[in-house]
Amino acid sequence: MSAGDVVLGLGIESSCDETAASVVRNGREVLSNCVFSQISLHQEYFGVVPEIASRAHLELMNGLIAKAMDDAGISFSDLSYVAVTNRPGLVGSLLIGLQSAKAISFALRIPLVGVNHLEAHLYAPFLEGANLAFPYIGLLVSGGNTALYVIRDIGAMELIGKTVDDAVGEAFDKVAKFLGLEYPGGPVIEKLAKTASKKKILFPKILPDPEGDFRFSYSGIKTAVINFCKTHPDVPKEEIVYSFQERALEILARRLFEAVKKFGIKRIVVAGGVAANGRLREMISEHSSGDETIIIPSKGLCTDNAAMVAGIGYQYFKRKEFSNLNCDVHARVAELLK
Repeated sequence: MSAGDVVLGLGIESSCDETAASVVRNGREVLSNCVFSQISLHQEYFGVVPEIASRAHLELMNGLIAKAMDDAGISFSDLSYVAVTNRPGLVGSLLIGLQSAKAISFALRIPLVGVNHLEAHLYAPFLEGANLAFPYIGLLVSGGNTALYVIRDIGAMELIGKTVDDAVGEAFDKVAKFLGLEYPGGPVIEKLAKTASKKKILFPKILPDPEGDFRFSYSGIKTAVINFCKTHPDVPKEEIVYSFQERALEILARRLFEAVKKFGIKRIVVAGGVAANGRLREMISEHSSGDETIIIPSKGLCTDNAAMVAGIGYQYFKRKEFSNLNCDVHARVAELLK
């Protein structure tokens, strides 16, 4: 592949409750990005129901791929590769995307690239003009993942800290459910917290451990919220969620900059659905010394999408690191990703 070649890649994402397809040029320029969110399908259950998610992916996938191609103004014969999330995620949901990608790869005789969903999230901001350079500290925060990495190269993600129980987004959902708020909890809590007037910190700091400990934990703060509500029934919900959000997000910013200090890496990427939270962005800015390069994608690329899949897929395409048609899906990934 020469420097002047135009490479068009189709990305497919179906790891959880978003069905998505996207076309990206040369791993950087998004030509189309089609996403169907299944929130309305899972709202009454206050969480993702795997069987419902799989069925929706199956019903929507072909139409979304066709729309992504139409929006990009290209035909299937223009594609150089197809990239698809095959780990981690809900097995049934992943299978829908992978089988679709395999069919396209086989029919067109183009390379198939199986993509790590977590690595794809951390690639998202490089679709918006940020310079792809290594190493960097990657903070991944979502409903299913809360983890801190040192990213040394494409495919070289060293896990240095993760949640020992719930992910941060999951904690937001559970607190919202307990308080009788809507699903998903993240956007609802962020909005309600802004209306708090007293803005008192009602809950203890999460894991105020010595430097060098990069674990996260959210079971304690959830229990603290429940116990506080039982003993203080007259405290308004907006004050409760304000304090909860402050504590839930503070540990993310604290751990992030502890990692910057320990590893001496001042390039930072924050990604995942919770990265869309405005208060988290403020906290990261408040913790910054001003010497760091902080890269966070726009809110539309924080949540699950297929542009990030096609984008990171391009990096593997350049290296000629392809998947074969016998590749499978995986619900989890190894802690040291290679």
